Amino acid sequence: MTNSPAPTPRERKRWAQYLVNERAEATVYRRLAARRTGEERDILLALAAAEGRHEAHWLTLLGSEPVRLPRPNTRTRFLGWLAERFGSIFVLALAQNAEGRSPYDQDPHASAAMRADEKIHAEVVRGLAARGRRRLSGSFRAAVFGANDGLVSNLALVMGIGATGVGAQFVLFSGVAGLLAGALSMGAGEFVSVRSQRELLEATEPSNDADSVLPDLDLDANEVALVYRARGLDEAEALARARRVVEVAQAAERGIPYRRPAEPGELHETVGGAWAAALSSFLFFASGAIIPVLPWAFGMSGLPAVILALALVGLALLTTGATVGLLSGAPPWRRALRQLLIGFGAAAITYVLGLLFGVSVG
Repeated sequence: MTNSPAPTPRERKRWAQYLVNERAEATVYRRLAARRTGEERDILLALAAAEGRHEAHWLTLLGSEPVRLPRPNTRTRFLGWLAERFGSIFVLALAQNAEGRSPYDQDPHASAAMRADEKIHAEVVRGLAARGRRRLSGSFRAAVFGANDGLVSNLALVMGIGATGVGAQFVLFSGVAGLLAGALSMGAGEFVSVRSQRELLEATEPSNDADSVLPDLDLDANEVALVYRARGLDEAEALARARRVVEVAQAAERGIPYRRPAEPGELHETVGGAWAAALSSFLFFASGAIIPVLPWAFGMSGLPAVILALALVGLALLTTGATVGLLSGAPPWRRALRQLLIGFGAAAITYVLGLLFGVSVG
């Protein structure tokens, strides 16, 4: 039996980097688990244990603990910093993206089991991140996109008005009017949207009106199965469920505590309150729309006001775009640059139109 060739210094350096990264990732999952209870905590601790097995693999290849270890890579250190201070969906979203790009796919010294683990980890983290995204209320969605709408629409408005050559006061008044009109429109639209969605969901909820007659039904010949077939169950499932429901109801008649089983479709996505969503949308649209107006509000005018407005809005667009990117598990800076290009593109179009239709103020 021939001995394996001794690892090169370059290989040992790479293994040491893997080792510290695995340790750091296990710490991230343990920190997240400390903020959770129940099933989510158990899942995160299991992920940490799996990272520990990977750590042991690299330690075995190295032979012993290296005297000097490199620092974990920047991404893993950033995840650890977020997990320690914030936890929650942002870390999971970034971890989802990271787990999907494992370096083990191209490394012959990583075992097949480790490569498979990383693929499974990506799906587990995706599922945990999806839970967090579902817990985000309609108010949060209205906040993020309301602020972005306010930034883009009012920037386009003040750029277009300013390019016509009117005075600074007129630009300021136009920006404030655009802020109020847009915020009121967003708030009203969000209220109607959420209220309508809730009413639609309430109208589709199963009714309990027939519960009182269940004990009187014939166990083997009744139409309850048709109710469940109408709600989406196939014939066999509907028949089995109908028989069980009638049995439970008849047992309740004899003094056994009765609790109606949950019906298919009773649980739906939480859409949040209409007033909360409307107020959130109004406030965050206004908070975004005020930013392009600030230079004129503080007495600036002309090109300096335009440049400062663009700088302020550009920073805000990068922030909202990066936030959306983090929540979606995508590279945040790609989303941030996309938001920036869309916002500045709209402003550029209205600015050019303002120049074309410019007026001279006497």
